[in-house]
This record gives sequence, structure tokens and C-alpha cells, in this order.
Amino acid sequence: MKAARHEKEWGRVVGPVAGILILLAAVLLAASLCSAASGPAVPSIFKPESTPADSIYGLSLLVLAVTGIIFVIVFSLLAYVVTKFRKRASDGPEPPQVYGSNQIEIAWTVIPVLIVLVLFMATARVIHAIQDARKPDGAIEVTAIGHQFWWEFRYPTLGIVTANELHVPVSDPSHPTPTFLKLHSADTDHSFWVPRLAGKTDLIPNRVNKKKPAQSSDAVNEGRRIFETTACINCHTVSGTVADGRFGPDLTHLMSRDTIASGAAPNTPENLQTWIQEPDAIKPGSLMPAMKLNDHDLNALTAYLETLR
Repeated sequence: MKAARHEKEWGRVVGPVAGILILLAAVLLAASLCSAASGPAVPSIFKPESTPADSIYGLSLLVLAVTGIIFVIVFSLLAYVVTKFRKRASDGPEPPQVYGSNQIEIAWTVIPVLIVLVLFMATARVIHAIQDARKPDGAIEVTAIGHQFWWEFRYPTLGIVTANELHVPVSDPSHPTPTFLKLHSADTDHSFWVPRLAGKTDLIPNRVNKKKPAQSSDAVNEGRRIFETTACINCHTVSGTVADGRFGPDLTHLMSRDTIASGAAPNTPENLQTWIQEPDAIKPGSLMPAMKLNDHDLNALTAYLETLR
């Protein structure tokens, strides 16, 4: 009888806890799928390639860290209370009630206010830095115009007009070439968002909605330096750089290709890194030398190669 009662008590606990664990597992699975998404069709805010995007990325990590800590604390306390103070057969119809605790009430009021204040100040600082950024000297000006249902990109100083593809130069710290965007709408409301360059901006007709500079991240600049100071340039060509090798394929538009290694593997960042480090793992007998870069240099070089479209 006692064993059956004990089993029934635990049954009341296991159900809600199992539901919470399943929900947590679903959230973690969704997060892992989002972070695993890659490729030009799925741009990610977690791979910033500009100064504004890098600021947003840093803010996102802060918010995720704070909210993650809150979630762990609340979930742990909830699980403890559900398990520790579950209803027992010996309990009366209602547990003893406790009223009045100034310390607890002050704590659960002040602590959330301080958390919200910290997040508000951090967010306001990032918004101010992005929204009020002045046009850099020597910036390339691009006017983006939203149409139903396509994008028009104008380069006034260069006399170029194109559609649906925004091309900006890689900015080198020693020779910075930032890009400054003006956003317009030709007909109705549009949303302009390149996650790896900056946040989403709504375009409203009859007004200039947004101006924001975009320039390449340090990883891309470092990756270009690595590419131009290693054996890569002896075999490959990249237009506009010192690389003019003819022994290997031209890499000027590398990321516009679906495959690498003569079709041996899909053109993904992961396969690209494997091809750089261990070519024989993808194509045995290949004449491509193994570069044997450290992880930092390999990531930077891959980040640069991903800009070659």
C-alpha cells in the first residue's frame, strides 16, 4: 500500500518534469539547427562581416548569456520545488501559508529592474552607435531601392545600376574602403536586411529611411593577408589582388560554384576548410598541397574565401 502511494506521488512529479525536459530538448534542437544552417541562402547573424553587425553580435551574446543564466536559475528552482514539496498522502488539504517578507519582495523587484536596466543601456548604446554613425570619408555610396518585388542598387559615383545583388568592396584597415547605404522605397513598405552587415531596416516611401556604413570584419582582412602571403597566390588567381597563379583554378568567383575539387565535394565552408588542410581526404592524389594552418588562420582564410562571389 505504501509502495503504491509512493509510486503515485512520484507519478505526479515525473509528468510535469518530463514535459519541461521535452520542451527544453526541443528548444535546444531548434537552436542547434539554426546555428548549423549555412550557405549563401541562409545568412547568419552569428557570422558578422561588418562593424554594425559585429556590434549587434556582441549585444546578442550578452542578451543570450543573461537570459540563459536566468533560465537555468528559474528552471533549477522550479524543479527543486516541484520535487521537494510535492503533495504527500500525509499532507492536509492546504499547506501552511506564509505571508510577508520585505527582503524577498524587495529582491524580486530590484534584481529584475537592474537586469532590464543593464540590457536597456547596452541596447541603447549599440543603437546609438549604428543609427547616428556619420558617413565615413571616402566611403562608396550605394542607394538601395525596394520595388515590388525586387531590389535596385545604384552606385552614383561609379555610374553603375544593378539589381538584386549588392556588391561592396572588402575593406582593408591599411586602405579602408567603407560602404555607405541609402535606403529608399519606390512603392510600398519593404524590409532591408543583410544579417552579416547590419540589422533589419523598414523602408517607407517618400523618405530616406536609413544610412549605415558597412565595412569588412577583421577576420576577412586577416584572411586576405594570409592568402596573399602564403603559397596560395602561386597557384591561384583572384582579380584585384596580387594573386595571379595559373597552375590552379581561378578563385575570383569561388563561392558562386556549387562544388570544389573538380566536383568531388559540395562547396561549403566545412568542406573548404578540409580541402585547404587535407586535400587527400576529399580527392586522393590531388596536387593541391596541404596548408596545415592553425585553427585561427584557417577560419580567417575561409572567411575571406567566402567573400569571393
